[in-house]
Amino acid sequence: MNLILNGIMAIFWLMLLYYSFLTIAGIIDRYAKQKRPELETYPSVAILIPAHNEGVVMQQTLEAMMAIEYPGQLDVFLLDDQSQDDTKQIAREFTTLFSRIHYIQVPKGEPIGKSRVLNYGLTITDSEYFLIYDADNQPKPDAVTKLVEQAVTTKNACGAVGVVKTINAETNTLTRMIAIEFQVFQLIMQSGRWRAFKTGSLAGTNMLLKRSVIEELGGYDPYALAEDAELTMRVTALGYTLPVVYTAETWEQEPESMKVYMKQRTRWMLGNIYLLEKAFLTRDFWRGRTLVHSLQHIMTYLLFIFLLLISDIVLILGLFGYAFDEATTPLIMFWFMTYLVYTIQILAAQELEKTATPRNVLIGLIMYFTYAQLFVILLFRGMFAYMKSKIRKETIVWDKTKRVKIEQP
Repeated sequence: MNLILNGIMAIFWLMLLYYSFLTIAGIIDRYAKQKRPELETYPSVAILIPAHNEGVVMQQTLEAMMAIEYPGQLDVFLLDDQSQDDTKQIAREFTTLFSRIHYIQVPKGEPIGKSRVLNYGLTITDSEYFLIYDADNQPKPDAVTKLVEQAVTTKNACGAVGVVKTINAETNTLTRMIAIEFQVFQLIMQSGRWRAFKTGSLAGTNMLLKRSVIEELGGYDPYALAEDAELTMRVTALGYTLPVVYTAETWEQEPESMKVYMKQRTRWMLGNIYLLEKAFLTRDFWRGRTLVHSLQHIMTYLLFIFLLLISDIVLILGLFGYAFDEATTPLIMFWFMTYLVYTIQILAAQELEKTATPRNVLIGLIMYFTYAQLFVILLFRGMFAYMKSKIRKETIVWDKTKRVKIEQP
C-alpha cells in the first residue's frame, strides 16, 4: 500500500511541476516580442468555412471575411452542409456583391461532420495554403497576413495557429469562465509548449495549413470529432512545426447555457477519447515532438481529470481529519498545491490579457471548485457514450453547437 500510494503521489507531483514549468515558459514567451517578418510575395490562401444552419451568424461572419486585409490572393469558400435555414440565401447575396466570396453546396455523405466537409472543400480549391474558420468567427483584418508570415518564415513550419477569443465573454458567469479557460490554454499552455518544445496545436479555427502537407497526410480523418487535435498529431509525426501567433486573433461565441455547453464539450470529449485510442495504436505518435502531444493529451483528458477527482477526495478527507499515515506528503498539502497551480495559471493569463478585473479575479479564484469540476462529469459522460457506441457498433455523429445573434466586439 505504501509503495502504491507514494507512486501515485509522485506521478501527480510530476504533473504539477510540468504544468508549473509550462506556465513559466508561456509567460516568458508572451513577454518576448514576436517579430513580424515581411514577405516579398504572399502565397494564395483559401479560407474554408464549414456551415450547417448558421443563418443567425452568417452575415456577421461574411462581413468580417470581407474586412480581411491580405496582400496576396485570398478567396473565401462557404461550405454549406445541407443547411435548412437562410444560410444559403445570405451567402448568395454576398457572392453577387463580392468576388472573394464563394458559396459551395456540399453533397450529402457519411459520416456527418466537419472533417468530411473540409475534405470536400479541399477538392474544389487549389490554393497553396488553406485557412479554417468556424461559421461564427470574426477574425481581425490582419490575422491572415500574420499567420502566413510566420508559416512561411518559420523553419519546418507547415502552417500556423492563431488565438481564439470569446466575443460573448460578458454575457454571464459561464461565458466568462470559458473565456478564461481559453486564455489559459492558448496564452499559457500553447505559448509554453511552443517556447519549450516548438510544438503548436491546431485549434479547430484560425488555423493555417499548407495544402501539400494535408495531401501528404491523405486529408482529414472523417471519423475524428476532434479533427484539430488528431491532425496536430499526424502533422507533428511528419516532423513539421506549427508556430503559435498570439497576435493573430479571431472572435467567436461560446455556449451561453449549461445545456449547450455540456453537449459541445461531450462531443469534444468523445473526439479526444477517440484520439487517445488512436494514439495508443499508432507508434509514430510516441516519437520526437509528437510524444509531447501524446503525453499532453493523456495528462489533459485523463490524468488531470483524475487529479481533480483525487484532490476533491483528499480535501474532503482532510477536512474530516483523516490522513494516510503511509503517504510521505500530507494530503491537504497535495490538494492545496493542485489548487494553487491551477489558479496561478488563470491569474497569469488574465494579467497577460489585461482582463484582471475584480470580478474576473474572483471568478478565477472559484473556478477550481466550480468550472473545473465539470470536466470530471464530462469524462464519465464521454466514456459512457464512447463505450456504448463501441458495443452497438455505431458511428458517433457530429453535434452542432447552437448559435445566437451577437454584436461585434
